[in-house]
Amino acid sequence: MRRLAQTALLALIGAGLLHTALFTDLYLRYVKEGLRPVLIASGFVLLLLGAVNACLDLRGNREPHEGHDHREALSHGHDHSTAPKVAWLLALPALSLLLYAPPALGAYTAAHSNGKPVATTPKERFPALPATSPLPLTLTGFTQRVQQDPTLAIRGREVRLTGFVTPAGAGGGWYLTRIIFTCCAADSQTVKVRVHGPEAPPANTWLAVTGTWHPAGRLGTRTAEAALDVRETHPIAQPVNAYTDDLPLPPS
Repeated sequence: MRRLAQTALLALIGAGLLHTALFTDLYLRYVKEGLRPVLIASGFVLLLLGAVNACLDLRGNREPHEGHDHREALSHGHDHSTAPKVAWLLALPALSLLLYAPPALGAYTAAHSNGKPVATTPKERFPALPATSPLPLTLTGFTQRVQQDPTLAIRGREVRLTGFVTPAGAGGGWYLTRIIFTCCAADSQTVKVRVHGPEAPPANTWLAVTGTWHPAGRLGTRTAEAALDVRETHPIAQPVNAYTDDLPLPPS
């Protein structure tokens, strides 16, 4: 790989980062929203390095002794002006950022990962539930109410949860699922709620489901299953904040 190609590769990667982080929401498939400024800064730095490298090449080409030095380096068998050909593989992720976004994490990832441990909430921190019906909750919030709330406020309450479909495997049935990034896709975890009632829609379908807690185990303790008797399902577009366990934000 010649120096000109190295310069072009730096610029290509920088442009890919800036395109993804500045003009699209695709970066949310790979990292948390808070890392967007880091991606933008990295893109600008790579473009700047590419520009500096290009300027140095132009300046070097004007030096009369450069060709002699280059031939001397070749004669000694250690030309450092080129990089290994395998470096061209770095162009693939850069081109994917510009031309083709890899698919988002989904049901396959969730089916092959363990569920995210739901953080324990102190008993005194469970506020009274609003009278809204159906009550919108996150999957984590629903699980905490089912397994930790001593007031049993979730009993009989109609709730609305959102997530994507993950088949339950050999046992049949399906889960409503969210994948959560702590930092990026590499450390993703899943949180699932078992669905009882309707047949499983296609995997990765995003749904808003309405129903009540499915009695299994002792409510308010860890023996209670995070499960829902579903009355209604409605397909929805994948939300912008797909890799958090927050209430969904609609696409802009």
